[in-house]
Amino acid sequence: MTSIPRIFCAIDTTDVGQAITIAKSIEGMAGVKLGLEFFNAHGVAGVRDVMGAVHDTPLFLDLKYHDIPNTVAGAIRAVTHNIKPAFLNVHASGGVEMMKAAKAVCPPETKLLAVTVLTSIDSTTLSEVGQGEDTREQVIRLSRLAEVAGLDGVVCSSHEIDAIRKSCGADFITMVPGIRPEGSNAGDQKRIMTPAEAVSKGANHLVIGRPITQSKNPAETLRDILNTI
Repeated sequence: MTSIPRIFCAIDTTDVGQAITIAKSIEGMAGVKLGLEFFNAHGVAGVRDVMGAVHDTPLFLDLKYHDIPNTVAGAIRAVTHNIKPAFLNVHASGGVEMMKAAKAVCPPETKLLAVTVLTSIDSTTLSEVGQGEDTREQVIRLSRLAEVAGLDGVVCSSHEIDAIRKSCGADFITMVPGIRPEGSNAGDQKRIMTPAEAVSKGANHLVIGRPITQSKNPAETLRDILNTI
């Protein structure tokens, strides 16, 4: 079985050719993360085109399902019929029954993760949507629900890793977006950390997009990041 890399490169584009070029440039060093922008443009066929160009590269299919249990289960059955990603995710705020239904139909070779609180959200946004003001507390609550539901881990910011480890144990996977190398623009991310800092906190996997994909030399940039961790 292909080993799972530390870094997954977020390839956010609607251009299949560009996605393939980036995926090839990082082959052997990182996994590929394809999300809603790419999937809504090209669906399963587009994902297969990209991953067919990098046969041994693990895929994180970042679709963040959130609906009634039966609908989410059906969506996961449909998307995994011809694709077997290394990681797939749902929103933990969909509740335990939804997460259990998702896990029940997820292929054994696919780790199912729960999105806790997006890294673009801070305490102000959390309060606006009626989920309290303590981001850390909300992440831990949702992480515990994911563990109860039998999921393999969570998508969380680097700032909650230590608390998740204490609550859910060392084997609970943490997939960490909001990663910005030293000197990078934060963009729309609010709860961020450098790759080295996140790994020192105990992150299993890092999601890094624009600092790599918008670089003049994605492969060189990725190698530089890997050297820091």
